[in-house]
Amino acid sequence: MIVRKSRQEIEGMARAGELVAATIQHVGEQIQPGITTGELDRIAEDFIRGHGGVPTSKGYRGFPAATCISPNAMVVHGIPGSHRVAEGDVISVDVGITLDGLVADSAYTFAVGEVDPGTQRLLDVGKEALLAGIEHARAGNRVGDISHAVQQVVEGAGFSVVRSLVGHGVGRSYHEEPQIPNFGEPGRGPLLQSGMTLAIEPMITAGGPDVYLHDDEWSISTQDGSMAAHFEHTVAVAEDGPPEILTGRPLAATLKSSERSEGAS
Repeated sequence: MIVRKSRQEIEGMARAGELVAATIQHVGEQIQPGITTGELDRIAEDFIRGHGGVPTSKGYRGFPAATCISPNAMVVHGIPGSHRVAEGDVISVDVGITLDGLVADSAYTFAVGEVDPGTQRLLDVGKEALLAGIEHARAGNRVGDISHAVQQVVEGAGFSVVRSLVGHGVGRSYHEEPQIPNFGEPGRGPLLQSGMTLAIEPMITAGGPDVYLHDDEWSISTQDGSMAAHFEHTVAVAEDGPPEILTGRPLAATLKSSERSEGAS
């Protein structure tokens, strides 16, 4: 069953989303060569709890950490631990927060220092794909319109979408209906209606789409060892017009900063 949220619930999710975005930004500022993903997770948990939130991932189906932190070829669900960040890494930080009983969820993949041009292009395309998917999260469209938009951007750039992992509804629970694949046919799938709240999250690779599950039964990496990127926002479908992004920073801020620098060059 797809749960449509009241305006009051959406406003509560937006408050949770502000804390999610602030947490991702705060963690991103700490990412530097030498720090471990376990240390980053502790920084995130302290920040979340210090601002009145609860890290939704911690204890969720037995997950042991406050955040999912996935380096390099790891696509999602990385358990923070001993991995020591190095120059040239990419680090995906995925944060879910429960605040006053409502959940928001977002992810951002950071480049550590200078990365090679192919990896930078992967990150840029991941951001573009997320925004393309969000643009189609409009009342009267269908889930397949979101999926198709993401797929077109990613595959048009020569990258792959991970087909075995999906976005999802979110809000009263961490994972709700509908599932939102990152590939598909437009005009197919559940009808989008106002009040639906969706976690749209392209998970893409520089190589093929196949992935494998690690022995920890959480972490998922690319089968061919290629770099991966993961970007996610929680959005609310509006009655008319574009969706409301409830976790709108740091991604939007980063894109605006990039546009300013490109315009100045």
